[in-house]
Amino acid sequence: MGERIIEYIVPEDVGNMRADKLFASVIKDVSRVRLQKAFDSGCVTFDGTVIDKRFKIRHSGCLRASLEEVSVEEAPKGNDIPLKVVYEDESIIVINKSSGMVTHPGNGTGDDTLVHALLHHCKGELSSVGLPERPGIVHRLDKETSGLIVAAKTDLAHHALAKDFSERNVKKRYLALVSGVPRVDSGTCLERIGRHPTYRTKMSVQSKGREAHTDWKIKEKYLDKASLVECTIHTGRTHQIRVHMQNLGFPLLGDKLYGFRNNSLKGIDIERIFLHATHLELVHPRTGESLTFTESLPKDFLNLMDVLKTKYMS
Repeated sequence: MGERIIEYIVPEDVGNMRADKLFASVIKDVSRVRLQKAFDSGCVTFDGTVIDKRFKIRHSGCLRASLEEVSVEEAPKGNDIPLKVVYEDESIIVINKSSGMVTHPGNGTGDDTLVHALLHHCKGELSSVGLPERPGIVHRLDKETSGLIVAAKTDLAHHALAKDFSERNVKKRYLALVSGVPRVDSGTCLERIGRHPTYRTKMSVQSKGREAHTDWKIKEKYLDKASLVECTIHTGRTHQIRVHMQNLGFPLLGDKLYGFRNNSLKGIDIERIFLHATHLELVHPRTGESLTFTESLPKDFLNLMDVLKTKYMS
């Protein structure tokens, strides 16, 4: 098996940053799992000295990693899983993802992720960026979140899309059912988000977290029990809408990780987190054409809205 050498000359103004976080911030085409393996194998150095991922880089120098090339055996294989294809050409593919489907392989996942389905559908023609676990994956949706997601079929498309996402040129809107009803009809949440200090599977509002921006507005109210909220996100933090709505005091229906309790909706089955990506607007990475995609709500989402209307609006 061969290796890939990555070198990064750290600038003078780096401050005080952990090695793994610095590498991840500047090397966008290497997965966290692959980088972690390099640290664990002693294959990452700073100015010639082997370092671990927690090493604090405080001054300019050469950060170097030797990454094992991905073997065919390690890469996920295609799996014939039905996909709702919204748009496809030689550069990109847009999918209406079903709730319950994980975006890419990881700890504890099987061979039924979106990546496995895309590899089969596209006959393996996905961008190599993010190999082995995330070929073609430019952004992600949580397992229980349904709706629009774009993947790249070429490396050129992947890099262009990743740049547009990082520069906030991609527009994304969601619909969410939340517990309770805000006192005002719309608002903006700018609270920073970071990894929860105790529960590592959670995110939380933190003063030293990463910048996060969510605009929201109420679309429908079900007495004081629940409401349908449209959220526009201008940043792409993990669990961003879920964290921001919880912080406002209105956790998403079904989102037990972020505070949802079913006490106020007794007799109504809440079987998942009710969040759906309805709107995706981007510039085509090859043609420069502006593309806009919209998707209506899935059946289970509409059914729950009907139940809420019947019980609280009739």
